[in-house]
Amino acid sequence: MISFSEIETTVKRATRSAGFPWGISEEVGKNIRLLEMFGLPGVKNINQYFKIYNVEKFEDINAFSRSNISKKHYCPIKAGVNFFDQSSTISDLGQLEINNLAFPLLFIPFVSRTSELIGKRIFLKMDNKEFLFNFNQSIYSNYLSGDIVERSEKINLQFLENKNSFSETEWSELYKISENTFVEESDELKEKAAGAGLTDND
Repeated sequence: MISFSEIETTVKRATRSAGFPWGISEEVGKNIRLLEMFGLPGVKNINQYFKIYNVEKFEDINAFSRSNISKKHYCPIKAGVNFFDQSSTISDLGQLEINNLAFPLLFIPFVSRTSELIGKRIFLKMDNKEFLFNFNQSIYSNYLSGDIVERSEKINLQFLENKNSFSETEWSELYKISENTFVEESDELKEKAAGAGLTDND
């Protein structure tokens, strides 16, 4: 089995050979490693994308808005880099839509890393595929295939507000149980604490 480190290094070099700057190439190497770690087909998709990258003309998304539409397909790498760079302002939009994104799985790691950067979960729906990004720690998805995804006609992203998955009552009940571990202070402990840290040098 090829190691994640080797995957990252090879993808970084291949990305540079495809015409991307070294800085972006390093990010793509990390991204494909991340996809493979999460069980998503990163190598397959980046390999196929590079076969057509210099043949087809892909659009860029320079500044994201609520609706991002192009007649041609967007480049997932350049779109991802700009998405990550603009994360602080994009999250203020609450939600946004991207139409016509090429090889959308290559965009996925940028969203996952953005989730960690802004400290919010992000929900993404790609046609009939759903992804939930949890601070770059995990990706929950109904996409279980290892196939190449060449196009996505419509992507919806939603930035989720942080909130507890439990009620105040449930938390209070659990906290009350935890109080059984608290040590009750005796008079002896109080006397020891009162003189703690004092040294008589006379």
